[in-house]
Amino acid sequence: MSMTQTTPIQVSASLTTFLALDFGLKRTGVAVGNRLLRSAQPQATIQAEGDARFVLISERVHEWQPDALVVGVPFHPDGAPHENTFRAQKFARQLRGRLGLPVFEVDERYSTTEALASGARDADAGAACIILEQFLRGIE
Repeated sequence: MSMTQTTPIQVSASLTTFLALDFGLKRTGVAVGNRLLRSAQPQATIQAEGDARFVLISERVHEWQPDALVVGVPFHPDGAPHENTFRAQKFARQLRGRLGLPVFEVDERYSTTEALASGARDADAGAACIILEQFLRGIE
């Protein structure tokens, strides 16, 4: 299953490096990528909740120095939101407030399924790669 981007995403040309996060209640998949290559590399999944999760994300931001963050937001197959949609959106707002970086939200329907189907050893990191690559394909 392939996710499609229907409208181009307006992103400042000064934003070139991105850190993507596949939010989950217990685990958060991580990937890093850049605009030039339009590809993403999986990073170790963060296994933490609450403030501990944000501490570990801050460490990744310090390590990779991204210009912006990309957060996958899940929806039902028909596009309707559900409980995890609102959790991921809240997570994105918290990242904006805590880290002071631009945060882009991307529809991540099927990203974990796609990651597993492609043989990802870490489904969360694989999903973060898919989310980031979808975002990179959709930016102008």
